[in-house]
Parts: sequence; structure tokens; C-alpha cells
Amino acid sequence: MTAPMQVDYHDIQRVWREADAIAEIEHAWLFDHLMPIGGDPAGPTYEGWTLLAALAAQTRRLRLGLLVTSNRFRPPAMLAKMAATVDVVAGGRLDFGIGAGSRPGHPLARREYEAHGLPYHDFAHSVGSLAEACTVVRRLWTETEPFDFAGRYVQLTGAFCNPKPVQRPHPPIMIGGRSSATLRVVAEHADLWNIPGGDIADVVRRGALLNRYCAEIGRDPASITRSIHLPVSYDRPGTTRAEIGEALAAGFSHIVLGLTAPYPADVVRWVVDEFVAPSR
Repeated sequence: MTAPMQVDYHDIQRVWREADAIAEIEHAWLFDHLMPIGGDPAGPTYEGWTLLAALAAQTRRLRLGLLVTSNRFRPPAMLAKMAATVDVVAGGRLDFGIGAGSRPGHPLARREYEAHGLPYHDFAHSVGSLAEACTVVRRLWTETEPFDFAGRYVQLTGAFCNPKPVQRPHPPIMIGGRSSATLRVVAEHADLWNIPGGDIADVVRRGALLNRYCAEIGRDPASITRSIHLPVSYDRPGTTRAEIGEALAAGFSHIVLGLTAPYPADVVRWVVDEFVAPSR
């Protein structure tokens, strides 16, 4: 993962092109913020879906996506159209990441809503609208006739998406988050679930809660791939290796390694040698 903030576009481009040429790296990710959430608050931040489309056109093998799209930023029908376009550009390599959006306790994330004229509803609204968005996006990707949708948060008339994504029945849906309310949405809608690393005991507890929610609706928990985001330490790679080992032991088979800028030369090859190879 290359967070597109406090970094030049060409540096991200370099890392993704390098990753695309190294088979051990299976997927690459951006984040979805409109302003920096770390470092210089006036520093550069690139819009995620626009940048993802550019990188999709310049890669051939990597699966790719946003970790994760803020459902607060874009109407879901528009988002479905954007994602279908990126999947076409990528030749069917999109993993569709989505989440409820930043919580009010993060002031650097909160300010981007006010700065862009976006409404910032409470968390109950954001989780409820996330569930409806997942329903709407999947229907737009799969249904062959226009439809109306009258939800609590989303209302559509004559909704239709053409072209459809390349992937059938649709791109995998990754939902990111750790709250119990979000995990209920994961149980109902997700193909992959992502959670930030850190406290592995809490991560395991959240996974057990997801298992319970799946059981309540009759879904096999094993049908949801467990994904975890772990920051890479350039100075203490042993710490990162230990965290990867803990995550794998806890059943998280989809590992996203977060790289911080500036990116060292040949950083992807270094990641493979330091972390991927020892974990196999």
C-alpha cells in the first residue's frame, strides 16, 4: 500500500511499476482521503479513484484497489460507475474496497469533509448508508435492467450501469473496519474483510465477532477472506516480520504492507526479500 499523501505522483508510479513486475506481490492499494491525515496538513494528497485509474492503465498483473473508499465521499451509484470503469481499464483486476468513512475522533480526517462541502453524519448514519451502498453497487454491477431503489439513505430512479465490470458476477467487495456495527455489514456483504493491525488480540476478538454475525445469518465465515494492514518498518524489519507471523497464525491470509514515503530504491524487491519470502 502506498498512501498517496506527502509524496510525488512519480514516486508512487515507480513503486507500482516495480511491484507489477515482481510476481510475489499480488495486490497494490491506495487510500481514500482528500487531505493529509499525517505530516504537513497543507501537503499534497491525490484523489484515490483518479489515481487508481491512472495506475490501472500502467500495470498489467497486480490486483488493485482503495483501502478503503469512504462511503461518505461519493453517492453509491456514482461510485459503482467509477469502479466499473476502473475494472474495465484494469482488465478485471479491481478489488472494490469500501468502508463507513472516518470517525469524528480523528480531526485531521474530519476537516476534509468541511473543506470539500461534504456532509458529515453520525456513525449510525454512516454504517446504515454503507449497507445500502453495498446493495446498490452490487445491483448496478449485475442487473441488466434499470431499477428503482427506495432506501432510508439512498434513493434512485431508473438506476443502471453500463458498461458492467469485467469480473463476473462482480469485483470482490472488501469492507474495512473494526466496529461491531461495521462487522454486521461485513457479514452480509463482504468477500474480504480488512482491519488495521496493531493489537493482534483485539484483531482476533473482532474476527470472532464476525464469525458470530455470519452464523446468525447462516453464512460460512470461511467465505470471507481475512485481510490485515500492517505498516512496514524500514529500520526494524524484524518487528514487521513478527507482526506478519502473528497475523498469519491468526488466520489473516491477505496481508497488506503499508509503505511510508520516501520510498527507498528497489523497495518492492526489499519487501519481498525481507517479508514475503520468509513467510512462505
